[in-house]
Amino acid sequence: MRVSFIKVIIMSFMVLSFAYIAVAQEKTIILVRHVEKDTAPTADKRDPEISDTGRERAFRLLKSTKKYKFDEIFSTDFKRTRGTAEPTAAKRKKSVQTYDASKQQELVEKIMASKNDKFLVVGHSNTIPRLANLIAKKEVFRDLLDTEYSVIWVVKMKKGVVEKIEILSY
Repeated sequence: MRVSFIKVIIMSFMVLSFAYIAVAQEKTIILVRHVEKDTAPTADKRDPEISDTGRERAFRLLKSTKKYKFDEIFSTDFKRTRGTAEPTAAKRKKSVQTYDASKQQELVEKIMASKNDKFLVVGHSNTIPRLANLIAKKEVFRDLLDTEYSVIWVVKMKKGVVEKIEILSY
C-alpha cells in the first residue's frame, strides 16, 4: 500500500513540474502565410506547387528568420505551405510537421505544451491571422488579401501570456 502512495506522489510531482516548465517558458512563434503559388492554367487548382517567385520568397523567409533557430516547424498539408517551410526545415535539419488548420486550438495547445521555445507555423491567408488572434486572445488581425505574401507575425510569449506581437515584412 505504501509503494502505491509514493508512486502517486512522485507522478503528481512530475506532472506539476512539467506543467510549470511549459507555462514558465518563453516562446517565440513565427506565423506566415504560404508563398506565391503556381497559377498557370496547367497548375493543380486545389493543391498547386509554389511558383518561381514563391521559391525565392521561401528563401527570403529562411534568411529573414534565421536568428530564431526554430525547434519545431508546422505547416498545413498542402504543397504551397510545405514548400514555404521546407527551406527553413532543411537548414535547421528539422522535419515539417503537418497540422489541421481547422483545429487551430489543438496546434496552440501542442505548442504551449512543448518544451521547445521557437516555432515556425505556415498557413493560409485566412488561417494565419485567425491563429494570431487565437494566440493573442483577441480579434486584432484581419484575413490577408490574395496578393499579400510578405507578412510575418512574431509572437513573443512569457509564462504562457503574449507579451508582444510584431508585424514584419520579408
